[in-house]
Amino acid sequence: MNYISQRLSIKEKVGYSLGDLSANLVFQSLITFLAWYYTNIYGLNENDAAWIIFLVGVIAACLFNPIIGALADRTKSRWGKFRPWILWTAVPLGVISVLAFTTPDFSYSGKVIYAVVTYTLLLLLYAGSNLPYSALSGVITGDMKERNSISSYRFVAVMIAQFFVQVLMLPLVIHVGKIKIANGASIDIYGNIEQAQQAIGIESVMTWMAVIGTILLIITFFTTKERIVPKEEESSSVKEDFSYLIKNIPWIIILSVTTLIFITLSMRGGSALFYFKNYVIEENLSEFLAPLLSFINDIGIEFFNDIPSAGFGIFNGGGIIFMILGISLSKPLADRFGKRNIFGLFLFISTLFILIFYFFKGDQIALIFISQILHGFFYGITIPLLWAMIADVADYSEWKFYKRATALIFSAMMVGLKLGLTIGSSLVTQILSSYGYVANSELGQSSEAILGTKLLVSVYPAIPFLLGVVLLFFYEINLLQFFDN
Repeated sequence: MNYISQRLSIKEKVGYSLGDLSANLVFQSLITFLAWYYTNIYGLNENDAAWIIFLVGVIAACLFNPIIGALADRTKSRWGKFRPWILWTAVPLGVISVLAFTTPDFSYSGKVIYAVVTYTLLLLLYAGSNLPYSALSGVITGDMKERNSISSYRFVAVMIAQFFVQVLMLPLVIHVGKIKIANGASIDIYGNIEQAQQAIGIESVMTWMAVIGTILLIITFFTTKERIVPKEEESSSVKEDFSYLIKNIPWIIILSVTTLIFITLSMRGGSALFYFKNYVIEENLSEFLAPLLSFINDIGIEFFNDIPSAGFGIFNGGGIIFMILGISLSKPLADRFGKRNIFGLFLFISTLFILIFYFFKGDQIALIFISQILHGFFYGITIPLLWAMIADVADYSEWKFYKRATALIFSAMMVGLKLGLTIGSSLVTQILSSYGYVANSELGQSSEAILGTKLLVSVYPAIPFLLGVVLLFFYEINLLQFFDN
């Protein structure tokens, strides 16, 4: 392997990172709103929503990703192996993103079928776009420090998308829905005015997000270049590639860690809105947020009117801002102490600030927000490292087995990501159902349902993170060792 210095321009790093900004307008919406959307807006019961999310997600993770990975590794075009997939899927992914968050006027069984079809197509197209995009980072450059650098760029972009979705999107959805209803939009197919506002608003906001996301993917295609070209003698059958993959212990560990991490992220992200709607005491929240909301209104931002939604957004926003600060420390810490060591240490610390939520009462608003900020900071340090470690696993595969199979190896990330999203999101609806949660209840939730909501942002999501920390003790790749050989 020839790993001479391959420096990247800021333009290419920014252009590459825009692809993750686009992908995360979709992915963060799924993490944050899918469980809420299916149960409180779309109108599915909790068990049906859980099974749709789980079954479609497992099929997507275990079938779509390996197929896309194998096809991408065998793609030959004047644009390279991976860049053309970004171009081919840009528009279809945008279209299906809107359709998946559209509430049709169907019977209940028709809505179940519609949800299955649109969610399946969404995950298929997401795999077709994001897996080659992720693999692209492994062939843009072979320089380890440059890989760490582009990982930091891309996850700043992720945080921008996450900030929009988790902070601004819900207040915007409600605001846009109110305006459209006031202008004559029909609400006949919805159970109540709040459901109508959210259903109409989310379709409109998702449309604009889809347009922006499509443009960003096209920019990524035009601003990046594939520099690492595998030798011709590396060609092999899909069966051979998979046989090498299952022998690659670091790949198996990273697959497992990725799955566990995204179980936590989707479980906690998907339950946070339920937490603010049903557990946090609105009167105390309103008093705590009053100075900030007054300032927001004074500067002309007028859509933070619903207190639980505003609290949910600002809660997420504090965590995201400090995640970005954590990301900025990731590269220097990893360069000095090693990716695995920094990853494991700060993943553990961030878990402690998840567990502590179990002890908070609904009126301890300051403690809730401070703990979210600290969790965001420490978790932010780990974020770029997972993706950089996947690129290292591809290099390890080439050194160990003389087979690079970059896209197939990056499918570990996508399989883990989708399995995590699937398991975590389905657990949100399943656990809420088991604790007696009733969507859109006019009588409020039972004490059992409120307890389930609290556990979903504390104890339950902490468990996968802790298991991930344990697995990292078994991950060992000494890059200097195999590059020197």
